[in-house]
Amino acid sequence: MSETTGVKPPSLWRNKAFTLLWSSQALSDLGSSMSQLAMPLLTLAITGSPIQAGIVGTASAAVRLLCQLPAGVVTDRFDRKRLMLVSDAVRLCAYTLLAVLVLLDRVSLAWIMAVTMIATVFHVAHENAQFGAVRNVVPLDRVTEATARNEARGAAVSLVGPPIGGALFGFARALPFFADAVSYLLSFIGVALIRQPMQQERSEPREHPVKELAEGVKFTLSEPFLRAVLLIAPPINLAFNGMIFAMVVILQQQGTQPALIGFVETFIGVGLLVGALIAPRLSQRVPMRRLITGITWLGAALMASAALLTGSILVGIPVALAIMLGPACNAALFGYQAAVTPDRLQGRVMSVIFLLATSLASVSALLGGSLVHWVGGPATVLVFAGIMVIAAVAATFSQGVRGMKPLSELQPAT
Repeated sequence: MSETTGVKPPSLWRNKAFTLLWSSQALSDLGSSMSQLAMPLLTLAITGSPIQAGIVGTASAAVRLLCQLPAGVVTDRFDRKRLMLVSDAVRLCAYTLLAVLVLLDRVSLAWIMAVTMIATVFHVAHENAQFGAVRNVVPLDRVTEATARNEARGAAVSLVGPPIGGALFGFARALPFFADAVSYLLSFIGVALIRQPMQQERSEPREHPVKELAEGVKFTLSEPFLRAVLLIAPPINLAFNGMIFAMVVILQQQGTQPALIGFVETFIGVGLLVGALIAPRLSQRVPMRRLITGITWLGAALMASAALLTGSILVGIPVALAIMLGPACNAALFGYQAAVTPDRLQGRVMSVIFLLATSLASVSALLGGSLVHWVGGPATVLVFAGIMVIAAVAATFSQGVRGMKPLSELQPAT
C-alpha cells in the first residue's frame, strides 16, 4: 500500500536543488571516506606506532561526540548554506595544507591531530546543515524518499571511498589528501550553485546558546515520535556495528584467511548498498509504521539465525541480509523526523539523536570483542540480536510509531 496518490511523482533527480545538495554531500563524504583510511596509514608511516594511530582515531571520535550538541545550536542559528560553504572551505584549506606538508616531508603527528580535529568539527557542522536543508528543497511528502537516496549515497561512498584512498596512498602519500581537498572544492561549488532557500525565515530573537540547546532537548523529549526514535535508533546502531565487529573477531579466531574475512566484509558492504538502492522504492510502497516495525523484527530474526553459522564464512549471509534492511528503516525514521520537527529546531533535534546513536555505537567494538572473549561466538551473536529486539519492541509498542500518518497528510511543523 502506497502512502502517495496513484499519480507517479516526478523524479527527485529533476529537482535541481536536491540534485546539487545530494551531489555536493556525496563529494564531501567521498573525500572524508578516503582520508579516514589514509590518515591512520600516514600516522603509521611517520611514527611506526599502532598506538599513536589509534589515538588519532579515538580523538576524532571523541571530538565528534563532544561537538554534536553545540553543532546543533550553531546549525539552527546560522544560514545553512553559508555554514556548509564555510565547512567545505575550511576542510579544503586544512587538507591542502596537510597534503603539502606530506609532499615536503614536513608532516608530524601534531599536524595530523590538528587537521583531524578541525575536519571532524566542520564535518559535523556540514552534516547537520545538510540534514536540515533536505525538507526545504523537496516537497514534504518526498522527504522520506530523499532521505532514502541519501542513504544510498552514504552506502556507495563507504564502499568505494576507502579502496580509492588506499590506492592513492600507495601511489604517493600526499595524493589522497590532495584528492580530499579537491572533493571539498567541488562540494563548495555545488552548494554555491543552489538558489533555493535551505531554511525558513527566522524571525524569533536569539537566546543564550544553553537555553537554545535546552529547547531542542525539551522538544525532542516531548514529541512522541522523536522519543520513539531515541529508543529505536541507538540499539539498531549498536547491534549492527557490534555484530559486524564480533563477526570479524570470530572468523579470525577460527583461523579464517584474512582475504576471506575481507570478502565477507565486502559482501556485507554490497548488502548495505543494495538495501540503500531499494530503500526509496520501499519507502514509497510500504507505510512507514509497517516498514519500521517489520524491518526491526526481521533484522532481529536474521541476526539470531547467524548464531547457527558462526563456524564458517556463511555467517556473513544473514548479517548482510539484516544490514540490507537498515537504509529503509533509517529513511523512514529520519524522513518522518524531518517532517515533525520545526525547521528552526532541525539542527538541535538531529544533534540529540546523533549523540545518543553514535555514543552507543562507539562502544560496539569493545562490547563485541569482550563478549566473544567471555561467552563465545554464538552467544555474542544472540546478545546483539537481543539488542535488536529492544528496538523492535520499541517500534511495535511506541505510541509515536503507532500514530504515524502518511507524510501527505501532515502539515509542516512550525
